[in-house]
Amino acid sequence: MVRGKFKGKPTGQRHFSTPEQMLAGTSTRPRTFKREEAEYEEEKREEESEEESGEDDPDQKRKGTQGIIEIENPNLVKAKNLKARDVDTGKTTELSRREREELEKQRAHERYMRLQEQGKTEQARKDLERLSLIRQQREEAAKKREEEKAAKEQKKAESRK
Repeated sequence: MVRGKFKGKPTGQRHFSTPEQMLAGTSTRPRTFKREEAEYEEEKREEESEEESGEDDPDQKRKGTQGIIEIENPNLVKAKNLKARDVDTGKTTELSRREREELEKQRAHERYMRLQEQGKTEQARKDLERLSLIRQQREEAAKKREEEKAAKEQKKAESRK
């Protein structure tokens, strides 16, 4: 049983011709296809020529109330299509309040981080003091361990004699 949401059409499946069948001329495609396409193209050309000639007529019939009312909607904003060469790249747009505050906040943070790296802020000074204190404690602990190790080895050497 076939699964899925949609049922198949009762007319059957579509059959497509392979490139080999098309080259051999054994395609199942109807032979009238090219004629129908040529007629369609011809109709299209006729419509285009009618539209071109119809645009010149100012008395052309318009849809709805377009022919009656000649007033343009003052509220209608027409989209201005700008070309790439007309765009002013030097012009800066004004930022909204939130965007401006966000930029100021980022700049202040970057400035603070720069000062922090240089050690010019109070927090940086405290961190550096703490760091120097920790280094000093570690050096003292290392010296103490070395002294204990040396004393232990000396004790072993004395006990062997």
